[in-house]
Amino acid sequence: MATTEMSVPGGGIIVGKPKWRPLESEGNLAMLLLLPTIALLLMFIAYPFMRGILLAVTNSKVGVIGDFVGFENFARLLKDPIFHAVVYNTFLYTFVTTVFKLILGLWLALLLNRDFKFKAFTRAFILLPFIVPTVLACFAWKWMFDPTFSVLNWMLFKLGVVAAGAGVNWLGDGDLAMLSIMIVNIWRGVPFFAISLMAGLQTISPDLGEAAAIDGAKPLQRFWYITWPLLMPVTMVVVLFSVIQTFSDFQIVYVMTGGGPANATHLFATYAYQLGVGTGLLSQGAAVSLAMFPLLFGIVIFQLMYIRRVETR
Repeated sequence: MATTEMSVPGGGIIVGKPKWRPLESEGNLAMLLLLPTIALLLMFIAYPFMRGILLAVTNSKVGVIGDFVGFENFARLLKDPIFHAVVYNTFLYTFVTTVFKLILGLWLALLLNRDFKFKAFTRAFILLPFIVPTVLACFAWKWMFDPTFSVLNWMLFKLGVVAAGAGVNWLGDGDLAMLSIMIVNIWRGVPFFAISLMAGLQTISPDLGEAAAIDGAKPLQRFWYITWPLLMPVTMVVVLFSVIQTFSDFQIVYVMTGGGPANATHLFATYAYQLGVGTGLLSQGAAVSLAMFPLLFGIVIFQLMYIRRVETR
């Protein structure tokens, strides 16, 4: 706090009461600047999360407040065969797409990290699948997978794989529908992996590779023993973000298949939406959403522990 001084006749000085200036304190200023962020977190994260917990322990429906039922909704999920399929689909979908996005993204990153003509344009163009709105891209892919007007079926016919008029029903078969949404997710997620891993590659000194080449190391050996270990921390962070986003994916599945055929492509998010909004069973939909939280939380904790162990080596 600042003090005020006033001169009086005879040369004396009267010291006044200190003025209260709260913003001169770094702690007070920091809290003031954090208030908008805290308000947004409380409004859009904390409140919906707590509201979801309250819904999950009641039997609320659309237009009906409902009564407290405890863990009855979660017990019902354990007996629900569709929920069992949802758990399997979500883990399979997340694992397969993450592996392919990592492999293809790393391959693209190694290519984009080289010097070639139109390098800047190519790097910008490679981001196109990630920039295009998800719903718009999914409608385009849905047309490509159409059993009657599918471009893919036309290509298979021209290659002699299928007969005329015998197109593959990509989104009408359970296994093929799951494969189709995986392809779309991989197509959309590869640019994120490629650009992120390329940024990590540019932090690695080229002198290390040149020294290894002088010592007789082959390209594959230089990658495996030099590039890959140095790129591992960045890779784990990218994989962590991808797993979180893929595990809770909604738009691709909802637009492409809606969870069908016969619930074959339902994930946590789409099944929760179908129960909570489609049928009006708000409490059961909230229970499905909350059931996803501990599973995803466990995966995130495991990956964070692994990242810390890698960084401390």
